[in-house]
Amino acid sequence: MENLIDKLISLSFAEDIGEGDITTLSCIPAEAEGIAQLLIKEDGVIAGVEIARRIFNKFDSSLNINVFICDGSEVKKGNIAFAVEGKVRSLLQTERIVLNVMQRMSGIATVTRKYVKALEGTNTKVLDTRKTTPGMRLLEKEAVRIGGGVNHRIGLFDMILLKDNHVDFAGSISKAINNAQNYLRETGKKMKIEIEVRNFEELDEALKTGGIDRIMLDNFSIEDTRKAVEKINRAYETESSGGITFSTLKDYADTGIDYISVGALTHSVKSLDMSLKAKVFS
Repeated sequence: MENLIDKLISLSFAEDIGEGDITTLSCIPAEAEGIAQLLIKEDGVIAGVEIARRIFNKFDSSLNINVFICDGSEVKKGNIAFAVEGKVRSLLQTERIVLNVMQRMSGIATVTRKYVKALEGTNTKVLDTRKTTPGMRLLEKEAVRIGGGVNHRIGLFDMILLKDNHVDFAGSISKAINNAQNYLRETGKKMKIEIEVRNFEELDEALKTGGIDRIMLDNFSIEDTRKAVEKINRAYETESSGGITFSTLKDYADTGIDYISVGALTHSVKSLDMSLKAKVFS
């Protein structure tokens, strides 16, 4: 996973800098040194500070970063999160890449924190999904974690999640579960199995089949979720998904559900406003 982040950083350099930042190279002497500060321009939760450190260090290991506000901290407009000092050319060439990552991650962390606070006093945790920006998943899921949320599976490789299409192609709930169980036995893999159910008939079939770890209730109403949680009776972990808005979040949590998965944490988030500004000494 760490290697994927390094690849993403390298791809970002290739995409933005290419063969060279001709604006910077044309007007800034190679020996010039300076300081830039990350200015917060909007209240929220900061995320991506440590990724920014990696970006700076990968581009120019001589850059020195002094962090004032750590990942996961709540920030206010006007705060200075960190200062980075070194070659001006390096500061200018990494500026936009750092901001793109940090603004996106901080936006996700800010929204996640809002959901987490709304669930205070319940036993329900908010989960992310795979509805992420291609190539940015690890960073976006890290932002969810920084905001206080819980990561669901990272990809298709670290958990079995039998969704509606898997069930329909397999033929039934029981066939999908049994096939998954056989696969784990044959391969010797140890992974959790989660099954998505769309109604009480599918729920009853899942409970009768057994051998699972979590049941996802897809597009269940609040009242039906309450009934389903009572029927499951803590035999398996429970998760609600689909059609849940921030305004109904607490009502779903009050049903006793263990997890609520929210695609909106990553797929439609507004970035947090910030800028990397040169510190000018008078």
